[in-house]
Amino acid sequence: MDMKKRIHLELRNQTPAAVRELVLDNCKSNDGKIEGLTAEFVNLEFLSLNNVGLTSVSNLPKLPKLKKLELNDNRLFGGLDILAEQLPNLTHLNLSGNKLKDVSTLEPLRKLDRLKSLDLFNCEVTNLNGYRQSVFRLLPQLTHLDGLDQEYWEDPHPDAEVDRADQEEDDEEDDEEDEDGEDEEFDDEDVEDDIKGEEDEDEVSGEEEDFRQDGEVDKDKEDEDEDKDEEESGKGEKRKRETDNEEEDD
Repeated sequence: MDMKKRIHLELRNQTPAAVRELVLDNCKSNDGKIEGLTAEFVNLEFLSLNNVGLTSVSNLPKLPKLKKLELNDNRLFGGLDILAEQLPNLTHLNLSGNKLKDVSTLEPLRKLDRLKSLDLFNCEVTNLNGYRQSVFRLLPQLTHLDGLDQEYWEDPHPDAEVDRADQEEDDEEDDEEDEDGEDEEFDDEDVEDDIKGEEDEDEVSGEEEDFRQDGEVDKDKEDEDEDKDEEESGKGEKRKRETDNEEEDD
């Protein structure tokens, strides 16, 4: 479907002045230019012309209230002067996927005082060294380039320091846990050594007790044997005396 027919269908019994948004993506453009879009769309705020084969925006009508313009995946090489002339209140511009090669082709956008966001994804200009810094210097009114703000591009990893600090804090916590674990392990070893020492002492005490008991038993047995020997010796002497008395009587 060509662009003019698509615009006609989009209107649907309403006047161009009543339209706030107009999406014409994937329509066919005649000779790479915008067709069917007129200055009657005075209240248009959003216009999308993605992948319509544009090579020029030279016949873009004046749209004083337009704030957001999508021109993705077309064949634009330059000619952006018309944008500042016809779209004085533009705040968001998407030129991703076009044939823009040099930062200088963006020079006309300086006149768009209200322009805050610019997207140039998949344009050759993004491959230039210092591309982002050059664009921000050229267009100081910008707050976002390719979806990210200027502070991010100045420090492409703004969270790196925070992440590093968090990692260091985690490492310190891990070290403290390791130290606590070593202390606990050391304490456990001490307890085990104390228990083992007490067991050894008990074992030694038991052996000494057994030795003491064995010694007492041996001593009692020795005393008993001595008493028995004395008793037997006394009995022997008595028998000897009786024998001697018998012989005297004879």
